[in-house]
Amino acid sequence: RDCVYPSRCYRGSTPPTPPAQRSSFAVRPSRRNQSRRSVMLRRLPHVISSQSRRLSTASAPAAAASLLRQDRVDLAAAYRLCHSFGFAEGVCNHLTMEVAPDRYLLVPHGLLWSEVGADDLLLLDADGNILEGRGEAEISAFYIHRAVHQAQGEAARCVFHTHMPHATALTVLTDNQLPMVHQNCLKFFGEVASYDRYHGLVHDGDEASRIVDAFGSARCLMMANHGVIVTGETAAEAFDSLYYLEQAAKLVTIAMSTGRPLRPIDPAVCAATAEAMRDERPLYARRHFDALRRTMLRGQDYGQCEGEDLDASRHAPSPYS
Repeated sequence: RDCVYPSRCYRGSTPPTPPAQRSSFAVRPSRRNQSRRSVMLRRLPHVISSQSRRLSTASAPAAAASLLRQDRVDLAAAYRLCHSFGFAEGVCNHLTMEVAPDRYLLVPHGLLWSEVGADDLLLLDADGNILEGRGEAEISAFYIHRAVHQAQGEAARCVFHTHMPHATALTVLTDNQLPMVHQNCLKFFGEVASYDRYHGLVHDGDEASRIVDAFGSARCLMMANHGVIVTGETAAEAFDSLYYLEQAAKLVTIAMSTGRPLRPIDPAVCAATAEAMRDERPLYARRHFDALRRTMLRGQDYGQCEGEDLDASRHAPSPYS
């Protein structure tokens, strides 16, 4: 397959094979596929333009299929990276991507995030019907993600929900906001909303409406007694937001554990710094995401890779030069 993250998981409604019975993780991209990946990366300034990535505006079926394939690869990489950094929790939580109007990618229920491959992702319509892929979709969670996608539009092509520990720890406090006390916190200045009541497990559409109302146009939602949701135009931006939100929350929780007062940053400095960071967010997020993907390809996170020497991917032409 041409996916740089080949699947090693089940195809159908039967449970995944226990890890001990599966072969070790192996990646064998061909030179032709590495070349295709380099071409895609050089096109990034155009590809990450929201309009050019819409399947409905693709110039030909082949171009649409190529963009969908890249979306699958990016979302599968985000799942694996979230597992690597400890953002995953069992087979719960979801990362979704809108790949065309009312078309969404979602992981099948029952897979660990560490085993998600591009071909495993389900393609759903707006009603939760499975158009591509095999397995079961957790529809109640999908309806919440769909509501956020639809409410925020292009800014929320990707909706990532996790229970990552330090950010979630802040959600159990009476004041569940992220205090602006460190440079990493300023990445979210003016873009964090709070959902202040926990209503239990989601079993109806009312919860989706309440979440959307609380979210507004923010980029991050702190859900009381529950977890966090972040949005982004690309998988790289959404993952980058998760990563730095958890880094900021980790520092805040460590500082709070000392029992000493926090030192807030002047709001004017917060605003100016946040604006400077916002301008370069897509570029830095993509560089961060691609660097972490190269680490996975070298096998440093998932065991020794077999086959070709993948370290050469580090020397691929830069899309930013």
